[in-house]
Amino acid sequence: MNQSDHKVAVVTGAGGTLCSAMAKNLAKQGYRVALLGRTLEKLQAVEKEIQASDGIAISVIADVADEAAIREAHQTITQELGSCSVLINGAGGNQSEALTNIPAYDERELLDDDSVKGFFNLDMGVFQSVIDINTMGTVIPCFVFGRGMAREKRGNIINFASMTSYRPITKVAAYAMAKNGIVSFTQWLAAYLAPVNIRVNAIAPGFFLNDRSRKIMFNEDGGQTERAQNIMQQTPMNRFGEAKELLGCMNWLINDQNAGFVTGITVPIDGGFLSCPGV
Repeated sequence: MNQSDHKVAVVTGAGGTLCSAMAKNLAKQGYRVALLGRTLEKLQAVEKEIQASDGIAISVIADVADEAAIREAHQTITQELGSCSVLINGAGGNQSEALTNIPAYDERELLDDDSVKGFFNLDMGVFQSVIDINTMGTVIPCFVFGRGMAREKRGNIINFASMTSYRPITKVAAYAMAKNGIVSFTQWLAAYLAPVNIRVNAIAPGFFLNDRSRKIMFNEDGGQTERAQNIMQQTPMNRFGEAKELLGCMNWLINDQNAGFVTGITVPIDGGFLSCPGV
């Protein structure tokens, strides 16, 4: 296998704000990029941008929590681009139905009060689906694409953690639980794959804006919501992150010369959020 076969990156969640920026950056470096996601229109928009800059990319529809779908995606990618050498596990996210609308227990959640959505009147099926997409949606791509890396005894995996990996932010129990697990799984897999020269690390973005979070953080008049104001009070840099600010960390982690002895860590990129207790 020639050296160019080791310049293949698979990016899950590639239609999103953060991972699309990562995919485009990898393409500029000469990686042939497989864009994985569930919405073809979003993936193809990224694919066209990459191709317009003379990069190589393909869009592959797959549910990352579905092992059969990821196996099929792996086969397609291997045939069209070659063996995966970099895996970015960016797929995930939350669902509004899995969020409470109160930060602490309220006795009205035990009653038929539609205005209060607490832990005890959440839909456990939706709660489970959030855990699945954020945990198994990382485990399964590692399981499938990591097998090929193990055969070749080389590779880099970057998982996506979160601020909720460290601090269980109010209202998002399922998401926080799942993202806390990503840190542990990253450490476990890093130790497990170290003998075959595969490094596994994670990035923990702070508060970055995307289509979903923008609706949570801003009112219709453009002003910040109460939740956004609370976040800013605990973010010393006093702003939201931008997708491009993940790229330096990604490129350091996948570089075997600069980070060849780095594995099993989770890097916060958070504007100082974890350093500020809010008092």
